[in-house]
Amino acid sequence: MPVFEVTGRRAPRAAVLVEGDSDAVVVERLAASRGIRFDGGASGAELVPMQGVTNIRRIVARLRADQPRTVVLGLADAPEERFVASAIADGGAPPDRDGLAARGFFVCVRDLEDELIRALGTDAVEDALREIGDAGRFATFQRQPDWRDRARADQLHRFAGSGAGRKRALAARLAERLDASTTPVPIRGLLDRLELELG
Repeated sequence: MPVFEVTGRRAPRAAVLVEGDSDAVVVERLAASRGIRFDGGASGAELVPMQGVTNIRRIVARLRADQPRTVVLGLADAPEERFVASAIADGGAPPDRDGLAARGFFVCVRDLEDELIRALGTDAVEDALREIGDAGRFATFQRQPDWRDRARADQLHRFAGSGAGRKRALAARLAERLDASTTPVPIRGLLDRLELELG
């Protein structure tokens, strides 16, 4: 279970919560393109992969207890939106999607992989699969009876989430292809808000 620790160093001005390592590598790469480094107290920003959205309540509670001045921001996948809303509700009614954005949490339409596939297109994703040596495995996957008649974007989305290490490796390659015009709206919103908080 991940534990957010800032003992012995300055508390960050902003902590960015993401579901896992693949989300983290994308956010870190795009933040770097804006000159933002996630090194806690030194830059004022901390990146926190939660290793599963169900950990968010505990992580948010820990941050609020130990570092009450740290602003908590993050990304959420639409299917898990309710967990995030509940965790940041402060005992009140869970915010809707607009309310989440107002508090610094931005929702991916499906999940981050879906956002990346739609932003870059299926050809770019297949090219990234070739770069990480998974093109042959993807071709085999496409021939499976349950998937051979599905849209290529759906095939890529399912394949990206299977296989040890593939999700993170592919996310890293796709992040390198993003620029200001192709960055998905939820990540752009998150980074805009982070820049605002860091001043």
